[in-house]
Amino acid sequence: MTPPVPAYVRLIADTPLPRIALCRQRFDAPRIDNPAQGLADALAAAPFVAKRVRPGMRIAVTAGSRGIASFPELLRAIVTGLAARGAQPFVVPAMGSHGGATAEGQRALLAKLGITEASIGCAIESSMETVEIGVLDNGMSVQIDRLAQEADGIVLFNRIKPHTSFRAPLESGLAKMLAIGLGKQSGAESCHSKGIDRVGEFVAQMAAMKLERCKVLFGIGTIENAYDQLARVVVLDRDGMLEAEQPYLREAMANMPRLPLGDPAQPLANGPLDVLVVDEIGKEFSGTGMDPNITGRFSSPRMTGGPQISRLAVLGLSERTAGNGNGAAQADVVTHRLVQAFDPEQTYPNAFTSTVLRNAGLPMAMPCDRTAIQAAVRTCLADPPDRVRLLRIANSLQLEWLYASEGMLDELAARPGVEVVGGLEEMRFEEGRLMNGWPEVHG
Repeated sequence: MTPPVPAYVRLIADTPLPRIALCRQRFDAPRIDNPAQGLADALAAAPFVAKRVRPGMRIAVTAGSRGIASFPELLRAIVTGLAARGAQPFVVPAMGSHGGATAEGQRALLAKLGITEASIGCAIESSMETVEIGVLDNGMSVQIDRLAQEADGIVLFNRIKPHTSFRAPLESGLAKMLAIGLGKQSGAESCHSKGIDRVGEFVAQMAAMKLERCKVLFGIGTIENAYDQLARVVVLDRDGMLEAEQPYLREAMANMPRLPLGDPAQPLANGPLDVLVVDEIGKEFSGTGMDPNITGRFSSPRMTGGPQISRLAVLGLSERTAGNGNGAAQADVVTHRLVQAFDPEQTYPNAFTSTVLRNAGLPMAMPCDRTAIQAAVRTCLADPPDRVRLLRIANSLQLEWLYASEGMLDELAARPGVEVVGGLEEMRFEEGRLMNGWPEVHG
């Protein structure tokens, strides 16, 4: 028996949806076509690697929770490179409280990212145990993964990228991997204990102490292009690492994709948009599920910039995020299927650790994709209503392809780097699910 239509759905059921057309953005994008070789070349070009890595050393290599481009291939190349130099590498999950803040959950999260002992060629040793290596002047405990600390050396591996919740000379990258990722849940919680706005300050202080007191050998950072592809591999010595990482953060920000809004010369998209529809959010796309550098929906009031989106609709969680719905609260409306996939066991530890509880909440939930989009269109206050300016993206990381409403096509056709490649079509739904397809790149 078909369930009755809720009364609130009837209030928006007659809302017309705009016709849409597939568009393509083209970005300047340096790319390394052979990631494993690119990493091997970077290791070979760093003279300190041979000095730091000695035969017989057990070396812990970090693996985080982000969907890094070519992640398994790069991690296997690190393992291979260390083994070729006589070391005995093993991988430790280094992701703070992610994976439900359990050793089993962190191992399972790596598996969803393609990181298994078979895929990388070495053991994965997962534990939430930490040891305290010092205390900051303000009394904050500085913790590090016990297994990494007991190894003969540590190699940091992470993507360098702007953070989603704070601005600082060091954001997401090697310093954060050292301070928070290897701090596990307890260390990450300590770093966030004064609030998200001061995390950048404490990342630098904790990383500096760990570089001084722990067995860090060097760090390997990746920078991606606007297509979520590997653009550069950098190998940074432990000496001077914090200073050396900073210019690569600026490079990573310049490489980021963006919505086709506002002045292209600005680092972030800007200007108004009536409705943004996001198919999926998840931890592999951004630490906050969908990157606020793209959407302008920041979790901290001190963060500014980005577009001014009147209504944001999120349709679902990705499979890889394993129920972690962190960031869904930044939407105005979601679907029942997102709510059903939302797992507090995966989401709440992240919120407790970051101290940003609002990111673990849920906004208005509509029965299906159609009604969620109708709710957004109905309340976006478009002027005129029949020319609603709407964009649809697969996620906040892959922005080469997007759908745009009829009311935006003239401005997009005149915008450098944007091509309207498809004809106008109605939004198509099957059992409430949006079915207008993506090119094969989005699966």
